Amino acid sequence: MTSSEDMPLFADSDPWEETQAKLEALGLGDGLPLVPPTLDRFGAMVDGRGPTRHSFGHVMPLMGDLTLEAVAYNCVLAGCRPAELPVVLTAVEAAMDEKFNLLGVLSTTGTPAVAVCVHGPIVGDLGLNAGGNILGPGNRANACIGRAVSLTLRNVGGAKPGVGDMATMGQPGKYTFCFAEGTHDVFPPLPVRRGFGADESCVTVLGVSGTAEMLPAKPWGTPERVLQPIAAAMNAALDATGSAERPERGEQVFLLPPEMADVLSDSGWDLDRVQRYVFEGRHPYPFDTDNEPDVRPLARTPKDIHPIVTGGVGVKMTYLPLWSGGTETATRRIRGFGD
Repeated sequence: MTSSEDMPLFADSDPWEETQAKLEALGLGDGLPLVPPTLDRFGAMVDGRGPTRHSFGHVMPLMGDLTLEAVAYNCVLAGCRPAELPVVLTAVEAAMDEKFNLLGVLSTTGTPAVAVCVHGPIVGDLGLNAGGNILGPGNRANACIGRAVSLTLRNVGGAKPGVGDMATMGQPGKYTFCFAEGTHDVFPPLPVRRGFGADESCVTVLGVSGTAEMLPAKPWGTPERVLQPIAAAMNAALDATGSAERPERGEQVFLLPPEMADVLSDSGWDLDRVQRYVFEGRHPYPFDTDNEPDVRPLARTPKDIHPIVTGGVGVKMTYLPLWSGGTETATRRIRGFGD
């Protein structure tokens, strides 16, 4: 049985190998096996969501129509449960925000992937991981939501290698890149900083060029020792990507494990102080002898420095360099159907 030529539905009795071959021939996959999209799975995904042909906009680079049925179909392929569809849809909608620059992120020869950060009560409701190994394997919800977003951008937006995705190298985060924000008594969640309520479930999308591990400088018991390596990583990324020549700085994002967040808060440092300290941490590029040293701050304003508390036990932090070609993070409240 077929919903359309581009989104075939299969019977439960169809051989798995034949299903995979058909989906691969249609170019609907990412190289990994797909969950067979059966009528029952698709029906459960769209049940109670409203008109399946309703459009939520058009997805770059090829301006594909973002319908409920298209998102649901890709959620099935990725292994999502029905309750996770609103997260996937909202994430794709957020990526369509003009400031995110989805066309640039998806079609560049660079390495960015669309990363998804989930916030609020829905993290616990869906069993998303905000603890150890948040960027690694092991959690079904994280993996499947991130993969569904990637497949939707690929199959609806047309971000396929050599067509809409022109990456020279790419990166593993293009398969799936989803994590959850944790909670901390001193550092408010990112959506709260942006005016959303603490009880609202939200999603943030980030055009991330990769990840970089950072350790606090020894002895690491002071805020300065925690934050100095973060500023150093940001400096290195700006210099390595040529962003030092760009007329304007944007945002900076790093993941802070609870142990390091506690070091900062126990020393009396709040969010504002952390942002101001990192903001002022720009150093001139030491090998640039032809131009004036670039001593501008690391971000547009101190509030554009975004520490996100998440992760498990340990002191190792993660820097998420945003694509140097130009992108801004976008946060949205996870939609309910009927909104």
